[in-house]
Amino acid sequence: MPVIRLSEAVTHEIHGARFVSYATPLTGSKELCAWRGEIPGGTKTPAHTVNREEIFHLLAGELLITLDDDVHRIAAGDTVIINPGATLSVENPTDQTAVSWVTTSIGLEAVLADGTVITPPWAN
Repeated sequence: MPVIRLSEAVTHEIHGARFVSYATPLTGSKELCAWRGEIPGGTKTPAHTVNREEIFHLLAGELLITLDDDVHRIAAGDTVIINPGATLSVENPTDQTAVSWVTTSIGLEAVLADGTVITPPWAN
């Protein structure tokens, strides 16, 4: 299906964040996945290492993004390129929800520090 309506998007929640999934194989995408991320104020996600490149564009708010050992404060309009093998964590130090748009290739997996593998349905 070439047009995914807001009413057709599927919402997933994990680690205090919300992922609103638009483009996946289930909606007709052949190569890419895309979703809107909503990170409430005060939320910090666990560090995780990704196996696919992600393009993370912040639409609203501000975040602290840790890539490997480097911390970056980003604001609305900024884009972060997360390369395969990078370890990522996201923190919203404000009291407002930050909103992002993320794109990756199908097959994204994330490995937590304890070895747990997450295969997010919004990216597969």
